[in-house]
Amino acid sequence: MKRRAIRFTVAALCFVLAGIGPVCPIPLLQGGNVAFADEPPRRPFPQHVSYAAGTLRPSHRTQAQQDDDLRAAYDRWKSNYLTRTKEGHYRVKIGRGANAPTISEGQGYGMVIVPLMAGHDPEAQTIFDGLWGFFNAHRSPADSRLMAWRVNLQRPDRGDGNSAFDGDADIAYGLLLAESQWGGREGNGINYMEEAKRVLDGILDRTVGPASRLPMLGNWFGPDGAPFNQFTPRPSDFMPAHFRAFGQSTGNPVWGEVVAACQRVVDSFQKNVSPTTGLLPDFAVVEPSGAVRPAPPGFLEKEWDGCYNFNAGRVPWRLGTDALLYGDPVSAAQVKKMADWVLVETAGNPHGIKPGYTLDGSPIASRNYFSTFFAAPFGVAAMVAGQQEWLNAVYDAVRLQEQGYYADTVTLQCLIVMTGNYWTP
Repeated sequence: MKRRAIRFTVAALCFVLAGIGPVCPIPLLQGGNVAFADEPPRRPFPQHVSYAAGTLRPSHRTQAQQDDDLRAAYDRWKSNYLTRTKEGHYRVKIGRGANAPTISEGQGYGMVIVPLMAGHDPEAQTIFDGLWGFFNAHRSPADSRLMAWRVNLQRPDRGDGNSAFDGDADIAYGLLLAESQWGGREGNGINYMEEAKRVLDGILDRTVGPASRLPMLGNWFGPDGAPFNQFTPRPSDFMPAHFRAFGQSTGNPVWGEVVAACQRVVDSFQKNVSPTTGLLPDFAVVEPSGAVRPAPPGFLEKEWDGCYNFNAGRVPWRLGTDALLYGDPVSAAQVKKMADWVLVETAGNPHGIKPGYTLDGSPIASRNYFSTFFAAPFGVAAMVAGQQEWLNAVYDAVRLQEQGYYADTVTLQCLIVMTGNYWTP
């Protein structure tokens, strides 16, 4: 049932509540209007997905305990980073302050998280539709099928209307999840599948290399530009599980080509650049011949752009999720290489995971703290690599932590995977 804002007279409302009128869902009062409760999800949390054969789940806590861990983590995240705008939309803030900006990455994360938690959160569809409404209000001027990368409601001059691949890819995936949960019902105000296809068309047209088939950073340069082009990807944008779902949902075989292109880059790095660690850089340069190298310092963001840093730290989670959901042997082997290295490097102590490494495994200097952002993705990797004690230890190291928007949001998604509650649309 579509959630409407319908103004009732007091008499009419009493008439319904008294049972005199036709039976209908009891509405929720919102500022003088009435909004009907969400449709029940088709795949309510918890789902307890059976992942690929031979993979692991945390074994030291019961399934009920893991579900409770995830509920608590989601509730903390929702309280800290999800907010409703004066227009009635929802957005994910990149900080706890009321005026913290929103970036498309966070909006995409929210649009993936919320449908997966439907069944725990009774407002999930309302929130999801509000997240989509915020997207609609802040599309990229360069291509309205994509989202503006940075939105600062207090200082619009500090926003950025260009797109970012990762945010748009998660937004599209979230729409596919929403279609699985609530789509196709009479009266739904949003056609989630059609909107997903529209976003995916924009991604393919503007941010997938026509020759490389690699994700491009965004829509703010052309495929043959300099220094950014279709051969300068961010490896954390390699989301093979997403790409497989995109192909299945649209019937477009190009997404299989994107998976293969990404896996070739990972393979080349692990064989020729980081054979000991298997680590990937924040940003990469790929020659048309297939040769790869890390981007130079300051390529886009910081001096560590060629290191395993605050972008690439997501890679074990992204590749591991593909191995878990689809049983892909290439993703499994690639993530296992990283998982085997970090287990030895830390001597089995998750708190020994450093917040960033050079590709040869040397910790980035001057950083001496524990970050769940770097630890939680290795928990997903451990599920694939057969590291039961290490998986349990990583799970315990991250499940109760609160460390800020980025770490908390990535960790929450890793917990969704580790608890067996991540599924394909």
